[in-house]
Amino acid sequence: MEFEQLRQLEAIAREGTFSAAAEALHTSQPSVSRSMRALERELGCELFSRTRNRVELNDEGRRALSHARAILAEERRMRDAFDEIARKKRTIHVVSVAPAPVWRLTAQVVGRFPGTILTSELVDDGREAERRLFDRSADIVITRRPLGLPNVACTPFMVENLFAYVRADDELASRTSVRAADLDGRTFLMSAEVGFWGDMVRRAMPNARFIEQNDPTVLAQLIRTSDLPGFVTDVSEFERSFGGEPDRVRIPIQDADAHATFYAVALLDAPQAVAAIVSALRRCGADTSAARSAVADFGAGGCERAGS
Repeated sequence: MEFEQLRQLEAIAREGTFSAAAEALHTSQPSVSRSMRALERELGCELFSRTRNRVELNDEGRRALSHARAILAEERRMRDAFDEIARKKRTIHVVSVAPAPVWRLTAQVVGRFPGTILTSELVDDGREAERRLFDRSADIVITRRPLGLPNVACTPFMVENLFAYVRADDELASRTSVRAADLDGRTFLMSAEVGFWGDMVRRAMPNARFIEQNDPTVLAQLIRTSDLPGFVTDVSEFERSFGGEPDRVRIPIQDADAHATFYAVALLDAPQAVAAIVSALRRCGADTSAARSAVADFGAGGCERAGS
C-alpha cells in the first residue's frame, strides 16, 4: 500500500469520478484505475460500486476512505513537524549590543550560507547578551568584550567608529576631529535603535539633549530639514539607506569609547550551522585585525563629506 493510492482514493471520493480525480492529481485516468484495482486486491475486497458513467464508494470503500484520510492527516503532521525542525536548524538567532554588526553578519551569512535564516535582537547591555548565550535563547551573541571561557568560541568580528554628523556650515565642520566634550550641551537627533551607542553618548555628554526617532524614514527627513547635529558611524544604516546628505560632514570623535571592536561568540556545542558561521568569521580575522589597527590612525584624514 502506498500513500499515492490513498491520495487517489481520497480524490475519487472528493471529485466523484476516476477521470476527475486523475485530472486533480495531474495523472492519467488509466493509471488511477490500475492503482485502485491494485489497492482492492491488497485489501481483499471491492471498494467501489461501478456503473457505466460513475463510480461510488461502497461500505468497504467508505471505511477505507476513513482510514486513508486519517493516515494522510498523520503524514501531513509528520511532514510539518520535520519541516519545522529543518527550519529551526536553518534559523539562527543573533543577540547584539549594536545594530551594525548584525547588518554585517547578515550580509556575510547570506553570501556564504544560502538558505540560512538570521533573526536578530538588540540589547543595550553586554551582560544581557552573554546571559542570552548561556541560557541558549541566542545562538550567536555580538559583544564588545572577548569571552575567554573554555566552553565558548569567540572571534573578533568588526570595528565600528562613531562620527558627529553636522551641517557643512556648523562651527565644528572644519575640525579634523572632535571630542565628546566639544559636543556636550547640544541637542542631537538620534535613532532609538542604536544599542550601546546611545548609552555611550549619554555618558560622554551629560549636558546634551537627545531627540530619538524609532522610524528611520522620519529620522532621515529630520536630518535633511533640520540644523540639529546627529551621529553616524563608518557602517551607519542611515548612510547605507539614504546615501548621506551632501550638505553635512562627518567629523571623527576622538574619545576611546567612540571606537568599538565587536566579538562574535557562540557555545562550543552549538549546532553545526552556528559553528560553521563562527569558523568562517574566524577565517576573516585578518581583515578585522587590519581594521582594528586602523583605529589608531582614525581622525588623521580630517572631516569627511557625508556619503564619500
